[in-house]
Amino acid sequence: MNNYLSPKIIDKQIEKLPKEIKFCKKCVVSNQRPRIVFDEEGICGACKFAHIKNEVDWEKREHLLKEVCDQYRSKDGKFDVIVPASGGKDSTRVAYELKYNYGMHPLTITWAPFEYTPVGYQNFRNFCKVGGFNNLQCWQNGKFHRKLARVAFEAVGDAWQPFTYGQMCYAFHIAKAFNIPLVFFGENGEAEYSGDPKVFDKRGMPIHIWTEQYFKGATVRDLIRYGLEETDYFTDKDFDESDITFYQPPTKSDLGAEFHWFSFYKKWIPQENYYLSTEKTGFQANPEGRSEGTYSKYASLDDRNDGFHYYQAFMKFGIGRCTSDAAHEIRDNHITREEGVSLVKRYDGEFPKMWFRNFLDYVDVTEEHFWKVMDKFRTSHIWEVGKDGLWRLKQAVYGHHENPVYLSSLPKESLKYWRVR
Repeated sequence: MNNYLSPKIIDKQIEKLPKEIKFCKKCVVSNQRPRIVFDEEGICGACKFAHIKNEVDWEKREHLLKEVCDQYRSKDGKFDVIVPASGGKDSTRVAYELKYNYGMHPLTITWAPFEYTPVGYQNFRNFCKVGGFNNLQCWQNGKFHRKLARVAFEAVGDAWQPFTYGQMCYAFHIAKAFNIPLVFFGENGEAEYSGDPKVFDKRGMPIHIWTEQYFKGATVRDLIRYGLEETDYFTDKDFDESDITFYQPPTKSDLGAEFHWFSFYKKWIPQENYYLSTEKTGFQANPEGRSEGTYSKYASLDDRNDGFHYYQAFMKFGIGRCTSDAAHEIRDNHITREEGVSLVKRYDGEFPKMWFRNFLDYVDVTEEHFWKVMDKFRTSHIWEVGKDGLWRLKQAVYGHHENPVYLSSLPKESLKYWRVR
């Protein structure tokens, strides 16, 4: 294991964070979420969008969906739409409705997770076997993928980044290869989770802003450059051009296929997606009862490394997995803001210890190095050192708390790394 850590950061979102922390007056998200916009009353964009969703004429939107399907539906039963699908609740809903409610012939594609969880793989197989879907799954060059994950871990503060590249790009390579004119993703995350308002009313994400919206301002080429210039473990012998193919969009700027979000046409309610997927494909929730870092049990279950994507976001932005879940359920009127605040206090920033050793092994770092990376991405306006010498959030939606979960959930042997060193 090599333990040199460059101080350089290439996540372009961090430098744009406002230095004064504020929380939405209606939900629990803060203004530290990248690209979020609060109005003059202190309401975030997603809460305003939730109100707009309730005013949308969804019958008219469904008519637009039928028009799209009628335009592209194959007359001979050949594939006519690509659906990126993990077997999770959201992609299941998209694939199921397009096939069984709108008569489309989807080819589902899967950019493989870093390391499947047992329930994640079972849900994926049930999606194909019980749901009745054709699927192409892409497994990456494992050596390159692992090293790229470590570079992303240290460069952008998110080892998840190589998955994001393929999750977005692989679909369009397959669409181009099979001459399929349509790609349907699930939800517009910027609208549903409070991001950039300029894309709230779009049917799909324009390719020229993918780097800004999806890739934290850093393409796979930027990660590779960082690895070559800033690390002592990544070399030009670790990859060739073919290995990079699915981490970037096809060369044509128009992608060769139309990009659509299903949430533009049908009202997006994650809990309803869960109910549909359990009924139609036998989808199973987290057998542990809930996922670490939140109270929910049915989202982002596929990968053993999932929890660290949310945990590093907590380091960078002071808001984690529970904040995201609670904020959406407040907007869906499933819980009150008071309940959301209580849930955030109880779960946000909880350490994902179940797969911790697996994560260290995957990115090939020691625990000491892991915590050095965590400290690298703490920003001074979000974190401070308490009288006990331990890092603490300067502000939280629940106010101050003597024994916050992000401390109490740490393994005893890890607590020493939470001190300023």
